[in-house]
Amino acid sequence: MLLGPLILFAAVMARTPGPNVIMVTASAANFGFTRTIPQVIGITIGFFLLFMTAGLGLAGVVHAEPRIQTALKYVGGVYLLYLAWRIATAESAENGSARARPISALQAMLLQWVNPKAWVFALGALATYTTATGDMIWETLLIAVICTVWCAISAAVWSGFGAAIGGWLASPRARRMFNWTMAGLLVLSLVPVFW
Repeated sequence: MLLGPLILFAAVMARTPGPNVIMVTASAANFGFTRTIPQVIGITIGFFLLFMTAGLGLAGVVHAEPRIQTALKYVGGVYLLYLAWRIATAESAENGSARARPISALQAMLLQWVNPKAWVFALGALATYTTATGDMIWETLLIAVICTVWCAISAAVWSGFGAAIGGWLASPRARRMFNWTMAGLLVLSLVPVFW
């Protein structure tokens, strides 16, 4: 297994915008970095579990039964639309609203199972960097750990970026525009999945 190319692949894939990036950036802008940490943890755990499950057999089941893939696509689309609505209608924690709260760790963890980019990331890494003669469990674990570390770093960095720009969103109008823009980007991330 070539570790250098795997690390580069993981770094690039994890840092490019997708549902996780959009979600943590919007959350940190609205609720701050500290309140977004559970989301980062949920993404990280869910991402690792997805990688391990895909590497140890789920990918074969999904490829063998196209209806499972279709069902995941539609369930994922509906869930991402729900999250986009949550982002669009989020109220800042500074507004003192009782309903103002970020997406939970569990919700972020579940997102990974219907996140199209996470599946592409996992299946691409596993297909490219495992070897036919290698120990599948060890290689899957190593790939999952490397990719998950980059996922966690990326989520933390994008959360920091969101928290930094959150201060510039002092007016309710600016925050609403930001939230609707982030929600729109999340919806746009579904276009390649359904086109």
